[in-house]
Amino acid sequence: MSITLDGDKSGSVPNAVRKFVRGPRPESVPALVGASCTLVGLIDVAAGVFPRFRHSRMHTLAEVLPGALGPFAAALSLSAGVLLLLLAHGLKRHKRRAWRAAVVLLPAGAAAQFVYRHSILGALVSLTLCYLLVRHRSEFAALPDPRSRWRALANFVLLGAGSLGLGLIIVSVHPGRVVGNPSIADRLQHVLYGLFGFEGPVEYAGVTSWTVAYSLGALGLLTAVTTIYLAFRPEHPAARLTEEDEVRLRALLDKHGGRDSLGHFALRRDKGVVFSPSGKAAVCYRVVSGVMLASGDPIGDVEAWPGAIERFMDEAKAHSWTPAVMGCSETGGEVWTRETGLDALELGDEAVVDVADFSLAGRAMRNVRQMVKRIERSGYETRVRRVRDMGETELARIRRAAADWRGTDTERGFSMALGRIGDPADGDCIIATAHKADEHTADSPYGDLKAVLHFVPWGTDGMSLELMRRDRAADPGMNELLIVASLRDAPRLGIERVSLNFAMFRSALARGEKLGAGPVLRGWRGLLIFLSRWFQIESLYKFNAKFRPRWEPRFVVYRNSRDLPRISFAAMQAEGFVNVGLPRPFGRRFPASRPRPCAHATGPGPEHGPSAA
Repeated sequence: MSITLDGDKSGSVPNAVRKFVRGPRPESVPALVGASCTLVGLIDVAAGVFPRFRHSRMHTLAEVLPGALGPFAAALSLSAGVLLLLLAHGLKRHKRRAWRAAVVLLPAGAAAQFVYRHSILGALVSLTLCYLLVRHRSEFAALPDPRSRWRALANFVLLGAGSLGLGLIIVSVHPGRVVGNPSIADRLQHVLYGLFGFEGPVEYAGVTSWTVAYSLGALGLLTAVTTIYLAFRPEHPAARLTEEDEVRLRALLDKHGGRDSLGHFALRRDKGVVFSPSGKAAVCYRVVSGVMLASGDPIGDVEAWPGAIERFMDEAKAHSWTPAVMGCSETGGEVWTRETGLDALELGDEAVVDVADFSLAGRAMRNVRQMVKRIERSGYETRVRRVRDMGETELARIRRAAADWRGTDTERGFSMALGRIGDPADGDCIIATAHKADEHTADSPYGDLKAVLHFVPWGTDGMSLELMRRDRAADPGMNELLIVASLRDAPRLGIERVSLNFAMFRSALARGEKLGAGPVLRGWRGLLIFLSRWFQIESLYKFNAKFRPRWEPRFVVYRNSRDLPRISFAAMQAEGFVNVGLPRPFGRRFPASRPRPCAHATGPGPEHGPSAA
């Protein structure tokens, strides 16, 4: 197998490859190698599948492709192409195992070039690339990503489907050599037999039958070998919050939890954590699609934040993950950008209500006031209590109702979500419930429960909204009723400030609807309103604005603008808006809802806002 270079009509080498051969900057080696693998992989696949490709105007290009032009060469070229395509992404991400595979495969490709095709140029190209990989081996030191053996099943399904589709093309691209007129069913049967190494019902004239058989057998062998490798390689599970980590985080939150309203969401148990060398600060994260996502500000003493941030960046570099921070405050963004050289972009605003300033009086609050009074006249009553003051039977009923009223199979939320209700360790969390007895109460598994709000502590004098759920059969306005009830009861609980939902791109929506807004701003607002059909951007902003909050900006921190699409996709996966995992029953259940004993059973603590509507 070899890596081929695309030459022009005079046989010259492209500028990018010429630069690569001369000796590129070390940091550009993985990107160039990955791009070369992708290009060569596609060409190798085309050369192995389409017989005319080698005798067309691109024959000069194909002269440096791996393998001979016979049946064995076609299978070798096809195998090389598939393997290079599989390795390309890992090489771009500096992965050590991808480097090891490429270093083994390139000399084998060079030998194939010389033995089967007597191509000195092809052998030299493969050996040159292999030399550069060995020379810059320090650039390929990234550790493996978190994974499980479910990847073997995914590989079998995806690569098997790809092999089936590619096999149908291989069987069908020799129309002049096919004996008779086989049907689609015959061709499909021939592919299935060929993947397992058996002869199928389709017959060809000459050596074409051997070419097709070798190619199909190679695809089947690749599928089997890669699946077996993924099934038996060592497992690298995703980072989880251990009991010791949770105890240390709770100790930091006891001292510094009032600084950030998102602090207690760090206790979500499907996150990993890195601590500063002094142990006085920490950054919690989750890895999604190669992106290392942190949320909110670092936990702990501000003076120790740089140490935790440095550990976070070291961990990202060790695994070649893309670092990103979602929803940090202005202070957090300043520290992140100063310490790492990353950039920050305003993501939206957090709605914070000061309890002392809240009132239903006045014209601005008329709609909320009328809605609350109407619901109260309908016979609804509210209760606002801390988790430690509630019985396990009632908590179990609330957990069941919250799960059943969720409306989707996926638990949404990450940066502003705890992922559990009523855990013994979360005794300081606050639950607001709405109740009304009716003709269905006796038969309902939820009793007279009609709506639930769950708050997590924000220091000793604040709370942050984490979850809003209601019975769809209940009267409209349940969320407004419970927020007002929580604000009214806040002084009794020692609460002075309440963080409500996070509103993405709030400032753009607010400025875009004002008189005199320019065409660009109006167009941006129109796009956000269109996206609100799926992501509740406008609805959350308008819901928050009802309570006349003060707005605290939140930021996303990223390395460069090219990473933003990837970070956005990873964030949507983490928040539950995009699900690319295995479907049930193959996918594993979300583990954060398991109760866990903790040394601080009454210490400070699932989705904040976005899932509320």
